[in-house]
Amino acid sequence: MRALPELWEVLGVSETDPELRRLAEKSSAYAELPFLSEAEILNQSDLTTVVVETRIEDSCTTALNCLRAGKNVHLDKPGALDHADFKAMRLEAERLGLVVQMGYMLRYNPAFELLFQSVKEGWLGEITEIDAAMGKLADPGTRKTLAALEGGGMFELACHVIDAAVTILGKPREVRAFSTPVGDDGTKDNQTAVLVYPHATAVIRCNHADPFGGPRRRFNVTGTEGTLEIVPLESGRINLSLSKARGNYRKGHQSIEIEIPKGRYDREFVDLAEVVAGKKPLAWDAVHDIAVHETVLRAAGVWRE
Repeated sequence: MRALPELWEVLGVSETDPELRRLAEKSSAYAELPFLSEAEILNQSDLTTVVVETRIEDSCTTALNCLRAGKNVHLDKPGALDHADFKAMRLEAERLGLVVQMGYMLRYNPAFELLFQSVKEGWLGEITEIDAAMGKLADPGTRKTLAALEGGGMFELACHVIDAAVTILGKPREVRAFSTPVGDDGTKDNQTAVLVYPHATAVIRCNHADPFGGPRRRFNVTGTEGTLEIVPLESGRINLSLSKARGNYRKGHQSIEIEIPKGRYDREFVDLAEVVAGKKPLAWDAVHDIAVHETVLRAAGVWRE
């Protein structure tokens, strides 16, 4: 946001945990910003939007406090540990007419924008399958963090690709979750979920024991008239196969490379500025976000009715 001064003025930062505040004070991201209490931030009448990036157990409560103070929210994924809390928070935002933009990083990726366009315009026909993987080799610190999360890596990391799958196919009618840990430290480091639809399945993998997880990250969508694959996930490299010419693309197989902006999150905050200014609605509403959150919990094997 500070890299977009024509759109945003950052007024300050709040961190109540002493250890985390010391780390934040050393970070260049917060250089020269005042550290304020949460009340001092929320009581500023000219403040429109709060970015909530807390520990996951605090994120939903913090977001709800911001909404009740009349502020729009950008909320780090996946938003909450408890689904009832998340649902109540998203519905409260709708009731108050305020924006909650979830921080799913693939939504504004140009390759995924082309994918969403291709599905919306029917280039691939009826979608029959999605195959996605998002893994990496977790260091000891990451493993410790994941071990403390009941849902493991599927909850913390693969939620990004689950958001994209639900954007394409909607809420699944059934989710089957599998966990086959590689390590013996209590970390769910090797997980798979199958999202079941009337005429399609989406297989989501999250492997934190994969030394080549980064380059293997992928998102493949196949339909009755074509397939589109993005690999590696954030590279902008696309393999597109079409049974007939569509848009600017010919019939048959072609490889495409789309330029990806250096600032991974810039476009999120460009879009959010337009939404907050009332120039456009946010493309992802409460119904979508609630469906994604439920699907993430089911995929991680931690759903509770």
